Amino acid sequence: MRNVFVLLFVCLTSLLANAQESVANRWVLNPDQSITWKKGSGVLPHYDHIEMAGRKVATVVRYGINENGGFYLNRGMVWPMLRTIPNNTHASLMRRFAEDPIAKVQVNGRALEGEQVQEISLNGLMTVVSQFSQSLELKRVLFPSVSLPAFCENYTLTNKGEGTLKVEIPSSESVIQTNPEEGVAGSYKLVFKQTGKTVVLKKGEEVNFSVSIAGYKSGESETAINVGREQKLREALIADFSANLVLETPDPVLNAMFRFAKIRASESIFETKGGLLHGPGGESYYAAIWANDQAEYVNPFFPFLGYVTGNESALNSYRHFARFMNKEYNKLPSSIIAEGDDTWGGAGDRGDAAMIAYGASRYALTRGDRQEAETLWPLIEWCLEYSHRQLNKEGVVQSDADELEGRFPAGKANLCTSSLYYDALISASHLGKEIGKSSSQMKTYLQQAAALRKSMDKYFAAKVEGFDTYQYYEGNDVLRSWICIPLTVGIDERKVGTIDALFSPRLWTKEGLLTQAGSETYWDRSTLYGFRGVLAAGETEKAMSYLTYYSNHRLLGEHVPYAIEAYPEGSQRHLSAESGLYCRIFTEGMFGIRPTGLKSFTLTPRLPKEWNEMALRHIRAFNGDFDVEVTRKGDKLQVTVTNNGKKVLSKIAKEGTALTVKL
Repeated sequence: MRNVFVLLFVCLTSLLANAQESVANRWVLNPDQSITWKKGSGVLPHYDHIEMAGRKVATVVRYGINENGGFYLNRGMVWPMLRTIPNNTHASLMRRFAEDPIAKVQVNGRALEGEQVQEISLNGLMTVVSQFSQSLELKRVLFPSVSLPAFCENYTLTNKGEGTLKVEIPSSESVIQTNPEEGVAGSYKLVFKQTGKTVVLKKGEEVNFSVSIAGYKSGESETAINVGREQKLREALIADFSANLVLETPDPVLNAMFRFAKIRASESIFETKGGLLHGPGGESYYAAIWANDQAEYVNPFFPFLGYVTGNESALNSYRHFARFMNKEYNKLPSSIIAEGDDTWGGAGDRGDAAMIAYGASRYALTRGDRQEAETLWPLIEWCLEYSHRQLNKEGVVQSDADELEGRFPAGKANLCTSSLYYDALISASHLGKEIGKSSSQMKTYLQQAAALRKSMDKYFAAKVEGFDTYQYYEGNDVLRSWICIPLTVGIDERKVGTIDALFSPRLWTKEGLLTQAGSETYWDRSTLYGFRGVLAAGETEKAMSYLTYYSNHRLLGEHVPYAIEAYPEGSQRHLSAESGLYCRIFTEGMFGIRPTGLKSFTLTPRLPKEWNEMALRHIRAFNGDFDVEVTRKGDKLQVTVTNNGKKVLSKIAKEGTALTVKL
């Protein structure tokens, strides 16, 4: 009866997935891996939002095409270092600007009329092409400055008609001085500036003008913003992300979604007085770090990409957490906020020490820098000891909550915290050996990990809603998406029942995994962990149908082009660390890269049956620059690793074989 029940669930889920895949996309994928929304694609009006960021500014761009075919634009500006009062987690200066620079342009003495958007393209910048009834074509290019506190807009008008057109573009500047009583540094100056000129355009000729929206502290000198130059700098940054850690598979959507994820994961890093701090974003979370979003989710990804700024922000975040180590082993803050000046821990102990130990040990190994590893070791060691002291009488880790901070019940000990602590013990045993720590201490870590694994199975293993899986906490009798966590750390005793549960109609929806069966809430982070775990567990074909659907939906559907945080909370914000989790589906799940030393790792590739080959190129981890190529050879896989042009591994192995690689 149990087998029939599971088979029915699987069949229903398969039908659901197939139905989802039949929904038409609004966007199309281009050969250069950009995406475009073309006129006539989908019902109008349609509106969406995307976040973009630079070192000193972030902007949530709310945009769309109205019922008449015209363009809608509203810029949600955020200046993370212009702090407001009270200087808490959400105290970045924020303003919305809906000004339309085109509304003031005159053509032959009249305002432009009859805009028809032809296409909108996303490629790390937003490009909008429209036509007006006066035979003018308009191209808008919207993007944040890489290093200035400004959002930039480049406008190009081209005469597409037969006659000449007199175009008058007004120059303008408007200034807002904020209330000095509301700013930590007093009044802030917000400057909306538009360049202007008057020209006569013959057929085929064009004219360019620009807009910038910038924010400054009182007494700070305004910067002369060359929008054309800023566009080139932004394009160069996107090109750099694109050139490193390149995913090559037969599926162009996966390749492109991976590329977009690198952009969003990496752009949201801010130059604060506390150093470089990666921020989630979402018009809420800036100039601050969290034990989950930064320490656990995105920091272990940056060494793979080799993004210097990302690596620096990761190291800096761990240094900030290390400030709060104490001899009494009181809990660490969940978040360090306000450019490093304050902390937040309103949900109590969320298992933060386990998150930090997990992320820091994986980061240090993958980074491959001995000096950084030695710097991070005291923090890792402290967090492991703290977690050990939180073991209950059943041998699993107690905490007040989990990273959802009480939104859903987590009991007194949850599956996620213990899983992260387990993985951290294993990673730390590898790291300690690399930097010369005592073999007895490393042996103890491995013994503690083995004991914890047994205790976790005894404490959390349960039949939940008919599936042989895990209760998320003691007494939990409703399926939870975080049952996927053990699979991501190599605990696979209950993988069959867990995977069946994850992809059952009780948890899987058209938007990914529900946080809890029977609810309407979904957080992409659990879906992304789930894909990584299912691939790591070797259930490649089962993972691929859902991963392919999810990637297509997020990249080309109605809300694009990144992984999102949650719904209904946050209106599917493009929080940045989730995109790091998307990339880790491939680095750690599909390619199975698990660091074992500063220059070594195991590699367990999972090549889908319908693919003959796949590759990850220019992987910058372990202080290298290496490619991993996987090619099907009959019922086996040919795996080749080439570092800086030198072949370091070439082996034919069975699917699921863990190969040892030393660079």
